[in-house]
Amino acid sequence: MILIAIGANLPGPGGETALQTCVRAVGELKTLSGLKFKSLSNWYRTAAVPASDQPDYCNGVARLEGDIGPADLLGQLQAIETKFGRERSVKDAARTLDIDIIDLNGTIRALPDPILPHPRAHLRAFVLRPILDVAPGWVHPTFRRSVTSLMVDLPAQAIQPWFDT
Repeated sequence: MILIAIGANLPGPGGETALQTCVRAVGELKTLSGLKFKSLSNWYRTAAVPASDQPDYCNGVARLEGDIGPADLLGQLQAIETKFGRERSVKDAARTLDIDIIDLNGTIRALPDPILPHPRAHLRAFVLRPILDVAPGWVHPTFRRSVTSLMVDLPAQAIQPWFDT
């Protein structure tokens, strides 16, 4: 199982809303060579983490299946981000699109990039809540804890369904 987090909080290069950009990015995920798109979570509105004056994020998680190397997948995801105007400036900056590998078939690795599973996924409601939609039985490969167990330990984080289109 491959879990990919998708998020945005700035307009896309064509003026698309964050939600429209995320939906279009899912279309790109569906075309990745050698991978099969299985499901998509609901979309969620979340505050920036760490807290800042940035606009709210639109976040979701896609579930895919297949065999692909971590570097190959990371390269393809970064190409999608670039296509949607992603600029890498400072850590935790607002962005037109952010796509992260959360889990790649249970792979555990510290080096080289990408670090797997995602090193902060277990700390973020905007990752864990959408995982419940697409993989409610998911167990964190490193901590060997279920997604529901990880959510119980989270500090309060603002997250709500994204209703506008």
